[in-house]
Amino acid sequence: MSYNVAIDGPAGAGKSTIAKRIAKEKGYIYVDTGAMYRAMAVYLLRRGIAPDDREGIEQACEGADISIEYRDGEQVVLLNGENVNPLLRTEEVGNMASASSVVPLVREKLVRLQQQLGKRADVVMDGRDIGTVVLPDADVKVYLTASPRTRAKRRYLELQQKGVTADLGKIQADIEERDYRDMHRETSPLKQAEGAVLVDSSDMTIEQVVERILSLCK
Repeated sequence: MSYNVAIDGPAGAGKSTIAKRIAKEKGYIYVDTGAMYRAMAVYLLRRGIAPDDREGIEQACEGADISIEYRDGEQVVLLNGENVNPLLRTEEVGNMASASSVVPLVREKLVRLQQQLGKRADVVMDGRDIGTVVLPDADVKVYLTASPRTRAKRRYLELQQKGVTADLGKIQADIEERDYRDMHRETSPLKQAEGAVLVDSSDMTIEQVVERILSLCK
């Protein structure tokens, strides 16, 4: 019987960082569902499809084959056989992923793969609707969040460390806009799943968040 940990929350809450740490500590497989949606976004952007072109997204998404492999212990996201890990974390891809993820055909395709992974292996998944839709029967469900300002500052510092010039106010505005879009979308809106434990990391270190979630696992 597989053991599943579901971590949901808004953009910039640190879900991926925390989920990877939990998976490593427990020896589980880390499944970054957001990366799968971002891979789809890369596919759509390469075809010149606009985020608001719903019909174009529906027609094109069937041509994307997205899978996950582990190479030397690291997760590799494959888009039609190509490792697209280096392309997944740009702002353009993030915005397209948020827009295209509301299209039912896109979500149906990716959710099926995610559920299959959860049935056959001990996994930690993070995303927007893991505890509500993908793994509603997960053994542990967490809603990880932080204030918009805190999330914006984290992203700002991350970009600074990479030598990228950024505007803190614009980053916060983008985060708040994405929060609204994710929480009010028609299909699987972002919300705290029934039975999920709320963890607000605004004033917590990564280690404290990891310890808190590990305490919930068997």
